[in-house]
Amino acid sequence: MPLYDNQPTRRAPLVTYALIALNFLIFLMTPMATFGNSYDSQRAQICDQAVFIREYGAIPQELTDNEQIPLPGAVVASCSLEQTEISGKNPFLSAFSSMFLHSGWVHLLGNMIYLFVFGQATEDRLGRLRFLLFYLGCGLVAAYGFAITYPDSTVPLVGASGAVAGVLGSHLAMYPRSRTIALVSGIIPFRLPAWVLLGQFFVLQWLSLGASDGVAYVAHIYGFVAGVLLGLLARSPRAARRAAALPGRR
Repeated sequence: MPLYDNQPTRRAPLVTYALIALNFLIFLMTPMATFGNSYDSQRAQICDQAVFIREYGAIPQELTDNEQIPLPGAVVASCSLEQTEISGKNPFLSAFSSMFLHSGWVHLLGNMIYLFVFGQATEDRLGRLRFLLFYLGCGLVAAYGFAITYPDSTVPLVGASGAVAGVLGSHLAMYPRSRTIALVSGIIPFRLPAWVLLGQFFVLQWLSLGASDGVAYVAHIYGFVAGVLLGLLARSPRAARRAAALPGRR
């Protein structure tokens, strides 16, 4: 788990901070956050979560066909729903909304820590607007990449992991020599080159392909590769001159 990256920045990473705040705010407003939500029964909460995730999550089959699919019969039956479809869902827009949804606190905190540590330098290099477009673009690549790989999947994708993986890939491409403080084995702080930590992340995603733990490792890989490619473009002489012209932090 990364704690700190020593790559200096010249401006306050306002977009990174805003994305983190928005992810937390949206999570607290969803049925996935048990804190502050009151339900008459656990079944009611589970049903509310299932319908919400299918309404705003990115479902691969919907993305590839660009058509909304009905709710699973098991959900309709167990939750005693009167309708089998969610009205007005736009599959393309769900690829965006899914980036701001998380299945639980651990999922949310893990993504936001990585974004906080590595997003600041990428935002500083690209500029605020370009960083926002880059972040959303990597999230789209991750979602549609997963959908193309598993076009018949009806399991909703949620989480900022694909977009954050793009941030990690860009950091590896632009700042491979930066040094990162990370917790090894979850308890021991250790100083590592960024390329070791980020390279390990990519290798672990690759080795985990096919695992049945519900994690969309393929989406992480697509996002990471997209981030590396865009990061390499940002290292071009022209991009470097543009970044150097940015005002220093005051």
